[in-house]
Amino acid sequence: MQKTVKKLRKIIIAILGFTVIIIGILLIVTPGPAIIVIPAGLTILATEFPWAEKLLAKIKSKLKRKKQTQN
Repeated sequence: MQKTVKKLRKIIIAILGFTVIIIGILLIVTPGPAIIVIPAGLTILATEFPWAEKLLAKIKSKLKRKKQTQN
């Protein structure tokens, strides 16, 4: 029973996270805060998927380096 709950949670988080990322991608071509929405989707996915956590960390480090070079 507990395995079923864990699988269901993983599926729900995957659907929610990918939906938010797809909305973020759509916001790239339409007016909207894509730069906020896409990382939010990755944050949701990172709660269950290690690859999303690594990708989110990589994006954060690139943004920090870019911010430091601008100052």
